[in-house]
Amino acid sequence: MNHLKLERHGGVVIVRLHRPHVLNALSSALLAELLDVLRPLDDDQDVGCFVVTGSERVFAAGADIKEMAGRSAVDMAAEDYFAGWEEFADLRTPKIAAVNGPALGGGCELAMMCDLVVAGESAVFGQPEVKLGVIPGIGGTQRLTRLVGRAKAMDLVLTGRTMDAREAGRCGLVSRVVPDDRVLPEALEAAATIASYGRTAVRAARECVQQSLETGLRDGIRFERRVFHALFATADQKEGMTAFLEKRAPRFTGR
Repeated sequence: MNHLKLERHGGVVIVRLHRPHVLNALSSALLAELLDVLRPLDDDQDVGCFVVTGSERVFAAGADIKEMAGRSAVDMAAEDYFAGWEEFADLRTPKIAAVNGPALGGGCELAMMCDLVVAGESAVFGQPEVKLGVIPGIGGTQRLTRLVGRAKAMDLVLTGRTMDAREAGRCGLVSRVVPDDRVLPEALEAAATIASYGRTAVRAARECVQQSLETGLRDGIRFERRVFHALFATADQKEGMTAFLEKRAPRFTGR
């Protein structure tokens, strides 16, 4: 692997972006490598959570401008450039972004594609693409608006300004803000907790929360209720409720 470093801790897989010479800029090669690595892990019954991180200095400073600069509109449309990132977003295994330093442009969009964001106090978020004569292209205008609301999204996208971790936490972009040296440990602790639960229920819960961003309240509640009912066909539901009544720790199998 040239652009990533992988570590596995039980049911948790750490995916570390590793392009230090360009501040972890997101290239097509990095995306291809990311998907090649994560596709089989997404199907691995022993993997319960991914933690995506960068270095102690930077999460990802954006998409790879050098790779894009010479392309034409026809090139971009013909390649459907950036479309592959939706496959990453759609992976069923929960993803936690552990963010130190800048998460800008594509880096901010990558963090928003994850299900939780744990940020260090020095983390910085933003969508500064307007400064380059373009707009966010990996879902930035859409995910940011859903997460932080129209007013804040317009502020960030139209001015290109950045916001620190505290502001990002207040407006709902970041799940937890911790000291810089606690970012990865905090993310790993959350990931281990998620991985300890039944895989089927965790995936179902994630899908229902995602559905809330894409449908109306009444349809979303009906969807949630159908999924809730369906989980009563799983061994994990029987084990979880039996263990609760027997006052012992459950032994989930993902079945």
